[in-house]
Amino acid sequence: MSDQRLDRAGGQDPRDVRDEVSATPAGWRPKVIALDIDGTLLKWMEGSGATTEVVSPAVKEAVNRAYAAGAHIVLASGRSPHGMTRVADLLGLPHDGADPLWIVASNGAVVVRYPPLDVVHEELFDAGPAVRAIMADQPSALVAVEERGVGYRLNDHFPPGELSGEMTLVDVEELVKEPVSRVIIRNPSASAEEFIEMGRRIGLQGISYVVGWTAWLDLTPIGVSKASGLAYVVDRLGLEPADVLAIGDGRNDLEMFAWAGRSVAMGQSIPEVLEAADAVTLSVEEDGAAAEISQWF
Repeated sequence: MSDQRLDRAGGQDPRDVRDEVSATPAGWRPKVIALDIDGTLLKWMEGSGATTEVVSPAVKEAVNRAYAAGAHIVLASGRSPHGMTRVADLLGLPHDGADPLWIVASNGAVVVRYPPLDVVHEELFDAGPAVRAIMADQPSALVAVEERGVGYRLNDHFPPGELSGEMTLVDVEELVKEPVSRVIIRNPSASAEEFIEMGRRIGLQGISYVVGWTAWLDLTPIGVSKASGLAYVVDRLGLEPADVLAIGDGRNDLEMFAWAGRSVAMGQSIPEVLEAADAVTLSVEEDGAAAEISQWF
């Protein structure tokens, strides 16, 4: 989750992209395109911590051109499943008569097909110990647990626009009394750097966690990431990681970048993400996802 767009490291112009198409094998063309949503398909609304619910014509056209040419389009996001189906609709996917779309939700903890919304894989874990350790360190933090297909159960309301669906207020112990697929920790008064330091300080054990652009922490089962969710999908498609083009802009894309055959960072990504990618495209404001896809389709 982000509430700002950052310039690239070292004061470089974000329009100055790194393109390494020549580094891919001769004749390579992606058979799967894994697309992050916020900051990749959807543009940030300045200062709101949320993205527009509009896909630009250039991005929609490029995605549909690749889809019509036979590429599998997979949405891969930290969003909950019900927060991703609207984006599939905005893209106009799947086409009439085609198989349901693959969606990797909740940072890989939930894999669904759509439409209709059908959960085909889910990873659960006991989040209680980690959440209690975080709350001891950050007693004013907001905690939310996804209520699949409905919305969220949470200990207090998040800033407007950051969560979607119905909101049900309960205490923290109630949130984590049963195994869950994902927990969100948010502290609007803290920074992403403070959350990174907190994770190191309290030594979160037995879980995977990723810090967003703001003080936003996603907890998932150990070993679960967008990469693991995509691996589930690609295996069922009878393909390999080498067949995948992955495009994203956040820390929760790093495992996906390391796993995919070609990884591309959006131009506004933070330095850690830019450095991890095989190539850098234009920013989301400049329809960077469309620019990358158009190199192949």
